[in-house]
Amino acid sequence: MITVDDVERAAHTIAGRVHRTPLLHSTTLGAHLKAELFQKTGAFKVRGALNKVVSLTAEEKARGVVTVSAGNAGQAVAWAAREEGVDALIVTWRDADPLKVAAMRGYGATVDQEIDTPGEAFDRLDEVLAESGRTLVHPFDDPLVIAGQGTIGLEILDDGPSPDVVLAAAGGGGLVSGLAVAVKARCPEARVIAVEPEGSTALRSGLEAGEPVRVTIDTAADALTGPFAGTRCLEICRELGVESVLVSEQELVDAFRFLYARTKLACELGAAAPVAALLAGKAGVEPGQTVVAIVSGGNVGPKQAAAILAGR
Repeated sequence: MITVDDVERAAHTIAGRVHRTPLLHSTTLGAHLKAELFQKTGAFKVRGALNKVVSLTAEEKARGVVTVSAGNAGQAVAWAAREEGVDALIVTWRDADPLKVAAMRGYGATVDQEIDTPGEAFDRLDEVLAESGRTLVHPFDDPLVIAGQGTIGLEILDDGPSPDVVLAAAGGGGLVSGLAVAVKARCPEARVIAVEPEGSTALRSGLEAGEPVRVTIDTAADALTGPFAGTRCLEICRELGVESVLVSEQELVDAFRFLYARTKLACELGAAAPVAALLAGKAGVEPGQTVVAIVSGGNVGPKQAAAILAGR
């Protein structure tokens, strides 16, 4: 089990190398917004990636690193590897967001696009690991990655009032599990809520089954397309009582538009999931409670953003 001490060590490791993102407040929404879309590489993932890559031995770094990603984890690992002088390879799929793929390459990584769908991604990752001997930087189910993501929780606790409810989008579960470790250590009564699209329920399905479950993915929120939740992530979420909420595609779209119009946060669709749960009344928030929603990334393609805002 990862502890708050692990998260605090991660905070020390990455301090001064990633941004301390602002904690904003929306009166209309009645919630604070942790603006991780302003993070380096445009999403929270860089916290965990840097914490992991820094920890590698000289021999592990010499072999180069590899991860699998729809885009945000890939950009984060590519950036962290460049910072540490390490060669990086990112496994993704043929129709992955071309802007995110270009960003991975821009940070110096090689991109493998030999597969067609997210569901094949981890099988391809296993092949690449066997062929290349590279060091794995898991996108969500690694203790150092989870601890790095948990540093968001420490910043929330330091920069605002003690929260009653904290919501985060969930794909593989690395963010919400690390967040829960940090928040629950200081505010044990606080509710931590994982929000997933109805068409990508890896965390909920894993919690219900008691183990990782491969799910069918049907959502436009490409950042939340993990085909399963991590074993460690599920263990933490079960142990700490993380709650699960699902939102529809329309609720995601409505939240995306709300954030753009009312808060001027141009986030990606998956990052709007916590706000979608609040707007839809699915979080069970009571009047007067202190609520924090993580706006986890801003790597949205112009075409998708324009289509959503235009109602297409």
